[in-house]
Amino acid sequence: MIKIQKNILLSEYTSFKIGGLAKYFCVIKNSDEIKEALEFAGENKLKVFILGGGSNLLISDEGFDGLVIRIMNQELRIENNEIFIDSGLSLIKLVNESVKNNLTGLEYLAGIPGTVGGAIVNNAGAFGKCMGDVVESVEILNIKYWILDIKKLNNKQCDFSYRDSIFKKEKKCIILNAVLKLNKGNQEKSKKIITEILKSRKEKQPLEYPSAGSVFKNPVVDDKHLENLMIKCPELKGIVENNTIPAGWLIEQIEGLKGKKIGGAMISEKHCNFIINFNNAKSEDVIILISLIKQKIRSHFGIQLKEEIEYMGF
Repeated sequence: MIKIQKNILLSEYTSFKIGGLAKYFCVIKNSDEIKEALEFAGENKLKVFILGGGSNLLISDEGFDGLVIRIMNQELRIENNEIFIDSGLSLIKLVNESVKNNLTGLEYLAGIPGTVGGAIVNNAGAFGKCMGDVVESVEILNIKYWILDIKKLNNKQCDFSYRDSIFKKEKKCIILNAVLKLNKGNQEKSKKIITEILKSRKEKQPLEYPSAGSVFKNPVVDDKHLENLMIKCPELKGIVENNTIPAGWLIEQIEGLKGKKIGGAMISEKHCNFIINFNNAKSEDVIILISLIKQKIRSHFGIQLKEEIEYMGF
C-alpha cells in the first residue's frame, strides 16, 4: 500500500531548489506501486507528473495541482557486459557499479545528477556521448485512457536524438527499467577518465550553487548560417563541431548577459548556459532570464535557442 501525501514542497526534490507545493505526492519502489498510484490519480481525475532525480527541472512557484509520483525503484543486476537497471537508480551509482565490474561506456555520466529514467528520457550525455549509445531496451508502462499496458522498446523504437527521445514527445508512458549494453573495460583506466571529468566539471561549472544544469541545447545551424556567423565571429572556427555551437558561448558573447541577475537567479559567470539559484530564486526569476537570453540570441545571431530543461506546473 502506497502512502499518498498532501501539500508537499517540491523545491526539496529538485537540484534547482525552486518550486511550490504538490497537491498530492507519493514515492514508489516497484511497478505494482506505480499502478496503484495511477489508479488513485484516475479515480480522482488528477493530472500526473513523474519525478525522478529532479536535476533537469524547473517547477512553478504555484506548484502542481495533481499527483507527483517520485520514482525510487533502484534494482541493478549485471550479467557479462549487460546492466539490468530500474529507472529510479541514481546515475552516480550506475557509473560506480559499471566501473567496479570492469565495464566501460558510462564514464561520461560522471558527476551528472539524476536518475536512469530521467537520463533516458532526455538522452543525457556529455563529451559527444549519450545514453542512447548504450541503451539496448527499455520497459515502459504505457498509459492511454487509464489503461495500463507494459511494453518493451528496443533502441531504435526509443527514437533517440540530441537530448531527446520518444519519451519526451510521448508523455503517456513511464519508464520502469532498462537494459544497457557496455564494453569490457579496465577499472583503473575508467577511474582515471572519471577523475578527469569530475575535475573538468568542477573547474567549468558552478557546482557550488543550486541549478538545473545546462538550460539550453547547443543549437545546430545550416552551412550558410554558419558561414555568415564565422565571418562575424572568426573565433567560431575553433569551437564549432558538426555545425553545433555551444549555447554557453553564444550567451557569453552578448554584453550584459554574463552574470545578469533577476531576483535571486543569475546567469552564471563560470558557465553561461547555467542559471543558478544564488539567493532564494523564484521560478519567475528564472523564466524571465530564459526569455531574455532567447530574445538576445535570436536578435544578435538569428538563432532560436531551445530549452534542455523541463517545466512543471506552468
